[in-house]
Amino acid sequence: MNIRKLIKPRVTNIYQQKKTWKRWLFFAALVIVGVSLWYTNSLVKNIARDERSKITTWANAIQQRANLVNYTGQFFDRLRVEERKRVELLAETTVRIPKTEDDEALGIYLKIVESNTTIPVILANAKGEIDQVKNVDFDPDTVPELTPALLKEYSVYPPIVLDYYHGNLIYLYYKDSHLFSELKVVLDDLVQSFFREVVNNSASVPVIITDSTRREVVAWGKLDSTRVNDPAYIKATVDAMASNNEPIAINITGSKHYIYYEDSFLLTQLRFFPYIQLAIISIFLLISYLLFSIARRSEQNQVWVGLAKETAHQLGTPLSSMMAWVEYLKTKDVGSETIDELQKDVNRLNTITERFSKIGSAANLKTENVVEVVYNSIDYLRKRTSNKVIFTINPPRTSVILTMLNYQLFDWVIENLVKNAVDAMAGQGSIIIDILDEEKFVYVDVADTGKGIPKKMQRTIFNPGFTSKQRGWGLGLSLAQRIIRENHDGKIFVKSSIPGKGTTFRIMLRK
Repeated sequence: MNIRKLIKPRVTNIYQQKKTWKRWLFFAALVIVGVSLWYTNSLVKNIARDERSKITTWANAIQQRANLVNYTGQFFDRLRVEERKRVELLAETTVRIPKTEDDEALGIYLKIVESNTTIPVILANAKGEIDQVKNVDFDPDTVPELTPALLKEYSVYPPIVLDYYHGNLIYLYYKDSHLFSELKVVLDDLVQSFFREVVNNSASVPVIITDSTRREVVAWGKLDSTRVNDPAYIKATVDAMASNNEPIAINITGSKHYIYYEDSFLLTQLRFFPYIQLAIISIFLLISYLLFSIARRSEQNQVWVGLAKETAHQLGTPLSSMMAWVEYLKTKDVGSETIDELQKDVNRLNTITERFSKIGSAANLKTENVVEVVYNSIDYLRKRTSNKVIFTINPPRTSVILTMLNYQLFDWVIENLVKNAVDAMAGQGSIIIDILDEEKFVYVDVADTGKGIPKKMQRTIFNPGFTSKQRGWGLGLSLAQRIIRENHDGKIFVKSSIPGKGTTFRIMLRK
């Protein structure tokens, strides 16, 4: 039974199975991530909807409170109008008193004047001399005339001009009543309390309340206190808030104000949570993949080294015996040409043994002429390859291109590439090897006229066990890649490949 035939299909199919597993695992990962993100996103939307509902409720409460403040302000406006009417009635009564002869009417007029116990009034002539006062907070005996300060205080409302007697004009000055002034203070406190409550009830949400120009800040909360007076900062913040949430317009005591607010920190976190979750899952999967890859590669390395050392050890005994037989044949009547070729094969086996023994050991690179190394490798292979294969090497053998190499291992790489090229051409065609000396790198291109490599297989061909041949273990290119990458710190890859026309492999070595 041919064990090689039994093992080979299993080895070559493992990568196809591996691709299938990867596809299914990737699909399963997508499903898991997709379901997780969908559920998280739904949860985030529900929480965001609840958060937005709370903000809406807060905004409605603000508007209702603003309506209450406005109603109170309107009440004060009506109260102010009523006080004006009372002052006008008082002024009319004052004019009528000197002209009234009816005792009953005079009593009514005097009663109207006496009923004013809250509105401060001053009667003064055109010269500003004070005649009468009522409900004032100064001593009229010490203040005989209107001072500038007193005139300013009682000029909030225009004075009422009275024709007291035949063109003798007097002026009635007045201001808000004590009761109205006290209530006005309450109203102002109510407005300020409203602004403070809006800011405080916003919790962790940054809030800015501006005037009708949207530039002057009336109140604010949860902002950088050191930058509140910076117009550029306020404008940028207001613009950012307006782009996320429509500002709430309110009228407070006849003045229009705007309330700008941001989403809460929780809502902002929830908005970005699915993306953060995806990033964390991706990083976790990437780290897991890298760790498994490193562990798998380490295991492969141990297998490679163990297999190579064991192979070198197993070859040692028959190789020593063959070397003894060559020496024995030299003493017999055997043609020298036969002995020379046999000696070459023994030397080749010795080289192969050295190759395997160097796997897993230090590369021990030396400065070598890569042109000479390639020519020597091809010289040996040419005699053991079909005459229908034509070898071409550029530049000429006399050229010198120096680089750091391990002779035996690099020779092994050239041998594997050439053997693969011969198999790809079915023993008939051309192999062209170009050695290029660049500024930082030395390139060795091995081109054949074989059947080519499909694009989807160009990355897989270097995997251990991959082969498209009926007979073969699929280790040649994998060994070549390992030698170039790990022993020479270089690269090997498919430079180009055209189905039906051939393939070019490139080796890149540092100078």
